[in-house]
Amino acid sequence: MTQTPVRRYQTNASSTETFGRVLVSARDQHLIADGPASNGCPGEAIGPAELFLSGVAACGVELIQVLAKQLEVPLRSVHAAIEATSDPSAPVRQDVNLFNTVRIHLELGGVTPEQGADLVARFKRR
Repeated sequence: MTQTPVRRYQTNASSTETFGRVLVSARDQHLIADGPASNGCPGEAIGPAELFLSGVAACGVELIQVLAKQLEVPLRSVHAAIEATSDPSAPVRQDVNLFNTVRIHLELGGVTPEQGADLVARFKRR
């Protein structure tokens, strides 16, 4: 059995001259993230929790595309909508801030319901 090499990822985040505004970098790509206005931050750019959820959604879209290609399934499109809740009055754990719920809704185009269900099941097992 061939062993997959370890994948390494690195990003950086740096404060800017604007309180609560962060410069995020990965390789040669950069974006701005803002903390929420409720924390006294600008709240204008995408926020850290939204960035985290976007990464999960992007991973799902990309992985389903890869799986479809490997299985030669005629996938035309993938759309992922993800939402989460965080309720400070009902923490999941006392020692760390976690989402209370996370739900992802996937829409696959160009596949039969059976093919779509199989691709989603394979994605969930990853």
